[in-house]
Amino acid sequence: MTPLMIIQLLIVLLALWVGARYGSLALGAISGIGLAILVFCFQLKPGEPPTDVIYIIIAAVTCAGMLQASGGMDWMVQIAERMLRRHPERITFLAPFTTFFLTVLVGTGHVVYTLMPIICDIALKKGIRPERPCAVASIAAQIGITCSPIAAAVVAFAAISSQYGFHVSNIQIIMVNIPACVLGIFFAALVSYHRGLDLDKDPQFQRKLADPAQRAYIYGSNATTLDKTISPESRRAVYVFLGALLLILAISLPQMFGVNILPSWSAIEPVDGAGPVSMSGVSVTAKQLAKAGVLMAGVTQTVQKHLTMNVVIQIIMISAAALMIMFCKAKSKAAISGPVWQNGMVAVVAIYGIAWMSNTYFDNYQPEMQAMLGDLVRAYPWAIAIAFFLVSVLINSQGAVVVTMLPLAYALGIEGWVLLGVMPSVYGYFFIPNYPSDIATVNFDRSGTTVIGKYLLNHSFMKPGMVHVITATVAGYGVSALYHFVFHLF
Repeated sequence: MTPLMIIQLLIVLLALWVGARYGSLALGAISGIGLAILVFCFQLKPGEPPTDVIYIIIAAVTCAGMLQASGGMDWMVQIAERMLRRHPERITFLAPFTTFFLTVLVGTGHVVYTLMPIICDIALKKGIRPERPCAVASIAAQIGITCSPIAAAVVAFAAISSQYGFHVSNIQIIMVNIPACVLGIFFAALVSYHRGLDLDKDPQFQRKLADPAQRAYIYGSNATTLDKTISPESRRAVYVFLGALLLILAISLPQMFGVNILPSWSAIEPVDGAGPVSMSGVSVTAKQLAKAGVLMAGVTQTVQKHLTMNVVIQIIMISAAALMIMFCKAKSKAAISGPVWQNGMVAVVAIYGIAWMSNTYFDNYQPEMQAMLGDLVRAYPWAIAIAFFLVSVLINSQGAVVVTMLPLAYALGIEGWVLLGVMPSVYGYFFIPNYPSDIATVNFDRSGTTVIGKYLLNHSFMKPGMVHVITATVAGYGVSALYHFVFHLF
């Protein structure tokens, strides 16, 4: 790397670090300062903002926000709570799988905030150290993002991969990620099962119980959603939402077998390798001719273009949101003020700023990156997982990691099935415990056993997080290789 490349990379990393310290909208907004420095001070050509991914997030978050506003999420959480309370002795295993599948359904890990106090309550009443189920449940809630067909990370992977010739559908992505992540969660829960001292043997916890005020705080409340009345409209909203998900999966399924059932139309595109032509003494490129709709032999050609899945998801999600408004009494103001919609919009700004800044840097130095890292990734293509993880430590968004790093990975010549296999490694933001769901989990644990730690990195989420990422990435790589070499699915 040249000194100039190193300076510019430090500017990118500094913008990410400062943004992470401020959190929330600042992560994307401060990335805009880094982008401005790269463009105006160093005169780098701006990269393309990830508009397709942003549109999908907006559509999915709007739909999920309407589901929350209609009370549909309350019903889903009630169902989950009934299952957890039916088997309290298995809370360390059941809690993470419950939060995982809720995220898979809804496409955002922020749906678990209501469930986390319930997990803590069940653990306390059963005499189980709350740190055991709470920490791994928080990890599992974020893991589900790489396994949801409507999550930004999954949609972005499919859209970007298609641009680089690796055509993979949303259902193929989750066919690799779900078994890999389920295995990762199992081992993360397994190492958490006897983690820390039992409550009756924990001297710090016993000292708290000696104080009547502390005892009342720990055992005095009863966190539950079972006392909420679920209206018919709330149930109807869940059916609409699940119907939208099933429709997306039904459309994706035939594409696995090379059958595209989506609408198509004729379009004019440049012929590969066609150079500029002279028209009335003016040099015009094939791309300009295609954009103007001019058909010219050997320069432009007519092709059939199919509707893409990213557009399909946007149409279905927005339509489902509209149905909830009309038939499920979902109020727009309630949706906007809800945590799902608000956190989703924070993710939009984060991806917008982070990915645009990062793409600007990597696009301008793609040949240098290929020369510098090409030999390494050809010998050890799976090593890209380490890069994914390290970037995710700085970027609190799996979707942003995919949008930022995937084009670079393809430019380095890494095959699509490898990148799909190591996709679980895009979750690394548990490493520095500043993510809202982790902080909220610490606050929900009234026993005080789920902690950040005096030295920042010695926190409750580190062990289950690392066990999951390593296990799921290795398993995902194996599953993807199996599909690729044995079943020839992609």
